[in-house]
Amino acid sequence: MAIELQFLAWALVLGFVQLLLADMLVTRQRGLAWNTGPRDTSPPLAGVAGRSDRAFRNFLETFPFFAAAVLAVTMAGRTSEHTALGVQLYVWARVVYVPLYLGGVRYVRSLAWVVAMAGLVLVLLPLLR
Repeated sequence: MAIELQFLAWALVLGFVQLLLADMLVTRQRGLAWNTGPRDTSPPLAGVAGRSDRAFRNFLETFPFFAAAVLAVTMAGRTSEHTALGVQLYVWARVVYVPLYLGGVRYVRSLAWVVAMAGLVLVLLPLLR
C-alpha cells in the first residue's frame, strides 16, 4: 500500500481519537444529563474542554482537503518522495498540534499548523502541474 494511503488511515485514527477526547472532556464539563439530553442549549465551554473541541473542529476544517489530495494524487499515479514527505508532515504536525492546543501553547501551536499545511501543499502540488 502506498505510504500516502497509510498516512491517510493514520489521519483518520487521529481524527477519531480527537473526537473521543473532545466528547469525553465536553461531557465531563457539561455533564451526562446534557450529553444524553436534547442539547437544546449548550453552555459555553471553558478550559481544556473548549480547547479540545476547537482543536477537533480545526482538524475537521483541514482533513477533507488532505483526504481529497491524498486520494487524487494516489489515483492519478502522481505520488513521489515529495507527496510521501507531505503526508508525513501533515499527520505528525497534526499529532503535535493536539497537545499544544490542549496546553494553550501559543505560537508553537500555530507553527505546527503551518507545517501541516505545508505538508498538504506538498501532496497537492503534483496535481497542479
